[in-house]
Amino acid sequence: MSETNQKELIYGLEERISPWAALLTAVQHVLASVVGIITPPLIIGSVLGLNAYLPYLISMSLLASGIGTFLQAKRVWGVGAGMISLQGTSFAFLGVILSGGFLVKSQGGSSEDVLAMIFGVNFVAAFIPLLVSRFFDSLRRVLTPLVTGTVIALIGISLIKVSITDWGGGHGVANFGSPANLGLGALTLLVIIALNRSRSRVLRLSAIVIGIAVGCTAAAVTGHLAIQPLPAQWFALPQPFRFGFHFSWAIFIPIALVSFISILEAVGDLTANCMISQQPIEGESFRKRLKGGIMADGVSCMVAAMFSSFPNTTFAQNNGVIQMTGVASRYVGMYIGVILLLLGLFPVVGGLLQQIPAPVLGGATLVMFGSVVAAGIRIMTQNPLGRREMLIIAISFGIGLGIEAVPEVLGQFPKIIGNIFGHAVTSGGIAAMVLNLLMPHDEPQIVKAGAATSAR
Repeated sequence: MSETNQKELIYGLEERISPWAALLTAVQHVLASVVGIITPPLIIGSVLGLNAYLPYLISMSLLASGIGTFLQAKRVWGVGAGMISLQGTSFAFLGVILSGGFLVKSQGGSSEDVLAMIFGVNFVAAFIPLLVSRFFDSLRRVLTPLVTGTVIALIGISLIKVSITDWGGGHGVANFGSPANLGLGALTLLVIIALNRSRSRVLRLSAIVIGIAVGCTAAAVTGHLAIQPLPAQWFALPQPFRFGFHFSWAIFIPIALVSFISILEAVGDLTANCMISQQPIEGESFRKRLKGGIMADGVSCMVAAMFSSFPNTTFAQNNGVIQMTGVASRYVGMYIGVILLLLGLFPVVGGLLQQIPAPVLGGATLVMFGSVVAAGIRIMTQNPLGRREMLIIAISFGIGLGIEAVPEVLGQFPKIIGNIFGHAVTSGGIAAMVLNLLMPHDEPQIVKAGAATSAR
């Protein structure tokens, strides 16, 4: 490893870090991800009419994310990547979960029946990543740097859309894109950039927290901090299978397909994490990290389903936080897990974090999500890109970004097809895998002796 690369990290993967610095860094990871963790249950609960259970669902999402994150960092008996791999509620399952919930409701099922079916099916689907991890070596031909780099870049591009939407004020707000919203996001972003370029380690470690604090203060002073009501329930203990356990093959099959596709997303995120944490992205140690990370994904999804939370996945935005702070110590991941677990036990704390204005979050996350895109490009280009590789990237990006931009193109297919393949990560990722398997490699060009002589 070069001296320049060594200086990019303040704390390496296995380096111990002081409790104060670890706590400060962990808080930045939590702030970067907490909205993403609680948004899927908010959407599912509101769409399926489960508002009475929303505080509990949000609380359990935070708790399950904490347990999964701790397991990823601790790496118990080979389960876990041994890195800061934050587990959060996956957006990829939203469509299939909503379709399954509507199916149960159409058959006369109650809200409790809907939740029992969703969590029962998700619990069984959690065995898929566990099985895939056992045969991961057979997938090496599929999950090449070209494929994983393409998926990482698509993930980052999709996240940037979320960031820009928050910067403008959030979905459906009347003043979307107003100068006040854009100004708050820009102020937050500028503070983070300025502090991140500081030579002070303390300022660099706290750049995101200070940036968000400055943005919230500016929002409060200018009257743009809208106080939302706090949850009525201040403390919640987890109850295994609180709503029961139901199962349906019709709902399981599409969720199982998304579970397999999510493994590709996890591999991409873990590969980017290895690169940012200055760990090998090839060889036996790398494969062990990927196996452990995928296994932890499966265990995390099982825990989530057991405690009434939706499927978890490895969050990409935290790779950006590692790059921003220069802290890759896995011990920070344990702090993150404990913080999220405590947030899950005290829903009122999550309610307080919801007070952060959307433009402030958008400004804070933009540079992180952009870093994910950059990491994907770095992985794609670690080997020379020939005509074959450029064609695979072009088609994968074209299909993935095109379908996500115009999801109506799948409108003539069954709705479940649109729910699964209407995202850049799924459609573009599958295209990259298929093309990489089927498209023949370029034959090496052989220079004729006579031509070589005349060229001299």
